Amino acid sequence: MPTGEALGNGVLALVLNAGPVAKFVLAVLLVFSIASWGLIVEKAWQFRRVRRQTLAFLKVFREGRRASIIHGAARTMRESPLAQLYSAAYQEVSRLPEGLEPVYDEPDEGLGADRLEAVHRALRRGAAHEIAQLERYLGFLATTASATPFIGLFGTVWGIMAAFQGIGSQGSASLAVVAPGISEALIATAAGLGAAIPAVIAYNYYVNRVKHWATEIEGFMLDLLNTLSRPVPKVGRSAKDGI
Repeated sequence: MPTGEALGNGVLALVLNAGPVAKFVLAVLLVFSIASWGLIVEKAWQFRRVRRQTLAFLKVFREGRRASIIHGAARTMRESPLAQLYSAAYQEVSRLPEGLEPVYDEPDEGLGADRLEAVHRALRRGAAHEIAQLERYLGFLATTASATPFIGLFGTVWGIMAAFQGIGSQGSASLAVVAPGISEALIATAAGLGAAIPAVIAYNYYVNRVKHWATEIEGFMLDLLNTLSRPVPKVGRSAKDGI
């Protein structure tokens, strides 16, 4: 039974002795594999920053400080989608006239329906942008997962064709004649699977993380809208102070 070192040396020898088409296929698969692993690591760090900054923002938000203080903290947490939503709502409300009567339709009610809808539209735009940021580059992982097995299969088919041509030229179908060509061909399939398997696992994992944060974003949007629709607790406060 061959040892791991012997097997590795044999695989390396097959790659070095492969034909130009097989080497090109392996080079393409190597590029896909390196790029997908780079994206896997980058997305892992991104979601880690998102979670850390979101927890820090929620701590500030739940302490119930003034809106300007929360907004100042949110501006420093650019990786947190909830912080960016709060900034979007704060900026939209800041465009409204100051004072109780201009900002609220009724003194005992929250933000008026028209103005509340304007804030809602701003939140929807912000939510779409934040989700797009979380989904960025996931399409490449999906492409790697779906395309690389077929690229590897192409290399395998091409290698088997070359092996059969070798059989025909030598006039022998013995194992000694067939084995090197078949082994060289199957290297491409193994390389394709090696690139696809981590990509599909990472893609499914990160898609689930995006769905989780999309749910968190939706819930936070509703919380902000509920806050703005509540009555003003003290005369003279503006809508901006209520978020």
